[in-house]
Amino acid sequence: MSKPSQKNYSRFQNEIGYKFKNIALLERALTHSSYANENRAAGVLDNERFEFLGDSILGMNTALYLFNKYPDEPEGELTKMRSSLVCTGALCDRAKAISLGDELRLGHGEESGGGRERPSILADAFEAVIGAIYLDSGEESARSFIKKFVFDAEKGGEWSVTDYKTTLQEIVQKNRGEMLSYHVIESNGPDHERSFTVEVMINSNHIGTGHGHSKKEAEQMAAREALKLMGMEQ
Repeated sequence: MSKPSQKNYSRFQNEIGYKFKNIALLERALTHSSYANENRAAGVLDNERFEFLGDSILGMNTALYLFNKYPDEPEGELTKMRSSLVCTGALCDRAKAISLGDELRLGHGEESGGGRERPSILADAFEAVIGAIYLDSGEESARSFIKKFVFDAEKGGEWSVTDYKTTLQEIVQKNRGEMLSYHVIESNGPDHERSFTVEVMINSNHIGTGHGHSKKEAEQMAAREALKLMGMEQ
């Protein structure tokens, strides 16, 4: 068993509007594997199991939300919408909105390497927090968190479905002779937790890089970066 928490995370709990009965659950949700590995002798556990649980809860709630909100949309469109909501880039943005990175427990290497801003770490921790809330007080509290910080995160309580690849393709097609292509430049991790880095190019010119847990997600993030550089995406 890990030692009891010495921190109450009051700022973060106020930020998310949820107070934990068992603060150790939140602390574990905020503990990256790099920190746990450095403190294994003290019994510190990482957030990966919580992330697994939170990912499942988020996926189910997102599917139900979209199924009910868009009764006439076909499966393909619902899949695109779900991807837009729960991809690494989107969850990273949600995590930054609640300053989750400030609360992370990171190992020395991740700390010095900019881990508090790393999209995959922030997205994973965001899912882990969902898992921790579920374990602390059940499905309704987890659903309320998801609704507030995922579904209602955009102004007006709505969000826009953005297929960055399609948007970029439409822009590029306006210029004859320009060809858009995506290339995997790096892949890491075990098969069940693979991460990909993809670059997008116009002809032979690099215009963006993206990261994700699948090639498709990494391509979307690369297209998003390209659109940002073009001034087409905030």
